[in-house]
Amino acid sequence: MDDRVIQNGILFSIAQAIGAPEQALRLLVSILLGYPIALFNCFYLRHKSAIVQHLFFTITGISIGFFNFGWDIGHSFGCVLVQYLLIKILSGTRICVALSFTFHMTYLLLGYYQTGTDTYDIKWSMPHCVLTLRLIGLCLDYYDGRKKPDQLNAHQKKMALVEAPSLLEMCGHVYFPGGFLVGPQFSMKRYLDFTNNVYEKESGDIMQCIKPGLIRAGLGFFYLALYQVASNFISDAVITSETFYEHTFIIRVVLVGLWAKISLYKYISCWLLTEGVCTMSGLTYNGKDDKGRHLWNGCANVKLRVFENATRFGHLIQSFNLNTNAWVAEYIYKRLRFLGNRSLSQAIALFFLAAWHGLHMGYYVCFFMELIVMLFEKDMEVLAAKNPAIHKVFNNPTLAPVRWVIGKLYVFCFMGYCLAPFTFFSDYWSIYGSLYYMGFVVFLGWRFVAPFLLPRLIPRSPRSAPPSEEKAPEEPDQLKKKQ
Repeated sequence: MDDRVIQNGILFSIAQAIGAPEQALRLLVSILLGYPIALFNCFYLRHKSAIVQHLFFTITGISIGFFNFGWDIGHSFGCVLVQYLLIKILSGTRICVALSFTFHMTYLLLGYYQTGTDTYDIKWSMPHCVLTLRLIGLCLDYYDGRKKPDQLNAHQKKMALVEAPSLLEMCGHVYFPGGFLVGPQFSMKRYLDFTNNVYEKESGDIMQCIKPGLIRAGLGFFYLALYQVASNFISDAVITSETFYEHTFIIRVVLVGLWAKISLYKYISCWLLTEGVCTMSGLTYNGKDDKGRHLWNGCANVKLRVFENATRFGHLIQSFNLNTNAWVAEYIYKRLRFLGNRSLSQAIALFFLAAWHGLHMGYYVCFFMELIVMLFEKDMEVLAAKNPAIHKVFNNPTLAPVRWVIGKLYVFCFMGYCLAPFTFFSDYWSIYGSLYYMGFVVFLGWRFVAPFLLPRLIPRSPRSAPPSEEKAPEEPDQLKKKQ
């Protein structure tokens, strides 16, 4: 009997026993395989040449990809090869960047069209979205490397590539086992510094990475267990069942809020486990803190304390999927500066994020909700700062516990509303109806009344500053650099 058939049978039996989809179990096993690979590299290969490490990461990464997707792994290698040829033929020119962006996004969207169903599927297009950002970012970094330093911002100077990477370097970067399947996103510059032992020299002993790597792994297993247990009580099926609609409005709000919190634990557990692989390999070295302690958070994708203590959606965005948000901020949002309109740049960046996730309309609704929620919170910040009465309440230390409780309830009640279209591609309108479209009523409704209310709630200053002296508005929280 074919080994793969036997393998599938074993995995299917285990998946049935623990109540998980087979592809999800296969993905988890693949992530965990990264730990022995990282340890082997640390103990035996870290002092070898960079070429040896590139070969090792390429072979192990492709093997893991084949374990999950079979010969569909060829999609990723084909795109790596196309990117290599584009750079070799067109160098770091604008046309190279334009063709790279167009080719990779088109290929990804065609992949979504080919593999997409009405549910979230773990197919070759899932890791391909990570690869798409990695290759587009690589092309832009090489484009920046051909510019004069005074034409670059701080991030671009740090990530710019003066020399074009080789095909082997590109494969090692793309197929690195700790980031190939679900991220985290990291630059070619970081990968090359890692394989050329720059972090070994800066840290003094790269083996210090093992302990923080194990800590992140432990947290990953904790959140995975939390998700597995809690989802037995409040799962996707509970929210879409007929029984759900028989509950009162308040109970439905509570159930959707609990469901959203539990659902996010699934993503957090995956990110923590993959971050543990990257950390244990030494890839995440990030200099020293103010006390001289070595930092290993260069690929951190979630800030747990910020996430768990969130009292507004800005906190969730600042703590969740950090590397993707940072990538979009640097490679999309800030490069749209020529438009001269922050709101337009923000909208384009969020539209890109939605398209990058897939073709389902739910993604676009989800990121539209993010846009109007963040605009709402920005207006509330302005009110709290400029309305004397509201400012007094917000700065009263006695009322801090009350503000915290209200903030937690606000996030809890609306988090599920914002997340529903991201998860339920066809049923979210039914869920929205059961909640009386409260998210649209509050956040979209505010967009219509804000132009009339804000001028009345914010006292006019006696003397307005000339336009040239006015302070520029801050960047949207979800598009700020996260690291």
